[in-house]
Amino acid sequence: MNKKGHVLNAVLLSIGLAYLLEPAGDEATFMKIIAVGAPVTLGALFPDVDTAFGRHRKTLHNLPILAGFALFPYFFNNLEWVWLGILTHYALDIAGSKRGIALFYPVWKKEFGLPVGVTVSSKQADLVTVLVTAGELVIAAAIIYQAHTWAIESTRQAIGF
Repeated sequence: MNKKGHVLNAVLLSIGLAYLLEPAGDEATFMKIIAVGAPVTLGALFPDVDTAFGRHRKTLHNLPILAGFALFPYFFNNLEWVWLGILTHYALDIAGSKRGIALFYPVWKKEFGLPVGVTVSSKQADLVTVLVTAGELVIAAAIIYQAHTWAIESTRQAIGF
């Protein structure tokens, strides 16, 4: 996908996540949109920095980069949502575009993608972006609600209910 597609994905995903995490639709929801949206959007744009150096869809489009950003908050206590932007960038490039990405670069240069993607310049690129984002939100909702159910059950077991 292109920059526009990654920004669209990040903005829609951030709004959806904010409503999943703070569903009231009040000030807390809008604060969550900003708190999630800014770092997710930065993360969604970061992998394409490799167009200025290195090999595009290889140098910064791989699992070691994602792992580094996923671990970053544990060591430095910031950038909590940037990894999610990077992950959704990868998802969009894998599911939304024809080319795919080199997930295991530099060890393995093979690019992985799904056969359902479109070219970046396609008129359907925005529709594919929205569909991929909807899929990401379904997965996020399942994870969030399952974690909530697990927390309730753990609490009940801990107090003997």
